[in-house]
Amino acid sequence: MRDSFNRMIGRTRYVVFRLFLHLGGGEVAPILGVLNSAGRDAIDSEGDLEVLGEALVEICQTLLQYDEYWLSAANEGDVFWDEGEAGDYVNELFTDSAQRYLSEPDYSYDSGLNEPLSIPVTRNVVVMITVAYEGEVPELETDFSSVQALKEGLKALINLHYKHKLKAIQVHFSPAQLGDELTSDHLLQHYPELIPL
Repeated sequence: MRDSFNRMIGRTRYVVFRLFLHLGGGEVAPILGVLNSAGRDAIDSEGDLEVLGEALVEICQTLLQYDEYWLSAANEGDVFWDEGEAGDYVNELFTDSAQRYLSEPDYSYDSGLNEPLSIPVTRNVVVMITVAYEGEVPELETDFSSVQALKEGLKALINLHYKHKLKAIQVHFSPAQLGDELTSDHLLQHYPELIPL
């Protein structure tokens, strides 16, 4: 009822949405390259929303290509009629994602060229995507416990960029640094909301 009233008086509907996607297997390491590249581009662009949107599109397309490695997912969000309240919730989700286990990248790391290279193969990756957008997107405002719903949601995120409806974009991932390893025990402890697909 309140949604109808707010629409009737011309108020803008803001949605803040967060997706968790856990990928597993010996072939998931290349995803980290895409995520790190997008992170560096975001920093270099100083948060330019167009650059962030293009990075989001690339990340979503990569995740769609790796769908056979999807193991579990979760999503959450809320609707706001006040941009300030939506912004506060974006900040809250950003802080939560940034504090998750192994989700802090170090883009200043400079590896020594003469050091021997022996790094454990990453078998688990969790990607956390948070966006704020205007309007209604039924594909994002649903339960993501099925592979089909998740695919539709990732495609909807891509479309939001091209429709210029995105107001905020944040991507976190774990492990964020080369050599860190996310074990099954870490997943249970630090990402309890994940639901098997």
